Amino acid sequence: MDKLILSDAEWRARLTPEQYQVLRGHGTEPPGTGCFLGTHEPGTYVCAGCGNPLFRSGEKFESGTGWPSFTRPVSPDAVVEVHDRSYGMRRTEVRCARCDGHLGHVFPDGPPPTGLRYCMNSAAMRHVAEGAPLDPPGAG
Repeated sequence: MDKLILSDAEWRARLTPEQYQVLRGHGTEPPGTGCFLGTHEPGTYVCAGCGNPLFRSGEKFESGTGWPSFTRPVSPDAVVEVHDRSYGMRRTEVRCARCDGHLGHVFPDGPPPTGLRYCMNSAAMRHVAEGAPLDPPGAG
């Protein structure tokens, strides 16, 4: 997969202020506020920054945490996991493998079959309805 590398000015022009704050500033939207929290429509969640497919709707579950949660990414190479020691915590950050945008964190307290909870920010993703063409990477 080709990496998407843009300048800060290009990212700011491409993203909404909220998307920029989450994807490029490693921010977190307040719990319970994300537009995809209660979404159950079939489809694929793609990176809002670059269009990279991230999660399928069939892997989404209600975690009760206030953020959309998934049991696994579309493929192992769709995301990158990075050790995060910010704010005095030990967590695993999840980033888009194509544009390195911050998506959220993964925790080992999810349901079977993976036991993982990919806790994502709605602002970091777009939902593409089942049957609709996925944008080519970079079209985010």
